[in-house]
Amino acid sequence: MLDFSRFEILTFDCYGTLIDWETGILSALRRILSAHGKTIDDATLLKLYGDFEQRSEHGAFRPYREVLESVVRQFAAELQFTPAGDEVRSLPDSLSTWKPWPDTVAALRQLKTRFKLAILSNVDDDLFALTRPQLKVDFDEVITAEQAQAYKPSLKLFELALSRIETPAHRVLHVGQSTYHDVIPAQALGLATVWVNRPSARPGVGAVKAAEAKPDLTVSSLEELATAAVHK
Repeated sequence: MLDFSRFEILTFDCYGTLIDWETGILSALRRILSAHGKTIDDATLLKLYGDFEQRSEHGAFRPYREVLESVVRQFAAELQFTPAGDEVRSLPDSLSTWKPWPDTVAALRQLKTRFKLAILSNVDDDLFALTRPQLKVDFDEVITAEQAQAYKPSLKLFELALSRIETPAHRVLHVGQSTYHDVIPAQALGLATVWVNRPSARPGVGAVKAAEAKPDLTVSSLEELATAAVHK
């Protein structure tokens, strides 16, 4: 078990960790695919999403809204249909409706009684602004891909976070649902990590690239983390 007294601040991935993005992704993409008579199982859809998102985030930086639009276009190319303009926009437009996991708000409030809290998210500032009210807690810092001009697993986002929060790396605990995007790069900079193994149609992986790492702690929910960190 981690010695939580070591940490001053917890940094969180948002989408996947705090927000149930799989439900949001699946419902938005299913509407598009069904309109074109396409059927695909959830696990395959999520794997393709992870592949397409990763491809879109390589190369010159572009806003996350454009990344998500590119994901829709790649699904259309893969499954051989032509999406309408509003369908291309519908995935990023749906992000504001993606809901927190049932345990997120209560867990964040518990953790806030003991730690500073920050967001490190592969998202645009304006998109996160639509999600922020649903989390119902005051974050001490919000660091986005737009601010860093890079997407995790690039270290740039973590380096920007460390410079902004002005806390030594050994006093920071990073919490994320993606081994690929969160655990591996955070560990590369000396941060302790918690992997939140959320329920998924692709168990243990989700809508991201599969990767192997050994986090300092694995939990199945944010509630489990809050109980361990605040009550022990």
